[in-house]
Amino acid sequence: MRKQIVLASNNAGKLREFSAMFAPLGIDMVPQAQLGVSEAEEPFPTFVENALAKARHASLHTGLPALADDSGLTVEALKGQPGVYSARYAAMNGFEKSDAANNQFLVQQLAEQVDRRARYVAVLVYVRAHDDPCPIICEGFWQGEIVAEPRGEGGFGYDPHFYLPDLGCTAAELSSERKNALSHRAQALQQLLARLSAEH
Repeated sequence: MRKQIVLASNNAGKLREFSAMFAPLGIDMVPQAQLGVSEAEEPFPTFVENALAKARHASLHTGLPALADDSGLTVEALKGQPGVYSARYAAMNGFEKSDAANNQFLVQQLAEQVDRRARYVAVLVYVRAHDDPCPIICEGFWQGEIVAEPRGEGGFGYDPHFYLPDLGCTAAELSSERKNALSHRAQALQQLLARLSAEH
């Protein structure tokens, strides 16, 4: 019988990535909305605290093990912004809440900056139960630079502007398979999969 883990997110892009990586282990990822779970509050200033809050919330309301990630973009010249506010970066500054608005606002913020270094950060938290005293916490980092012009049709979020010098392309120009092998989320997931395999 396949195991179910509730994904504490309603992000379709994340669901696709997680589902593809967990399927070989006989694990089905179920988005929390499908189980009637509301989105958790994310009031904390760090990725790990927000991910933990989301995982515990999803597990509490479903009785299932839960996986949450809190991820985002940190930009050197912007002192680490947008950070935990990556998904609502534009909205917090008076614009609409969308990937396009976030990207446009980010490019505007960097217009006068020479330093374009940025990194994607992903923190994954897995809880076996809502009151799990020893959650599994894994982190992944992906170094890149922000380019003004979007490139590529794949990925989501800031991917069209997240340029990878070593590969000569943006994250949005990578195939989903290649991205799933290299990204910040992929790095954290590989650590998590290793930990989960060791437990079973």
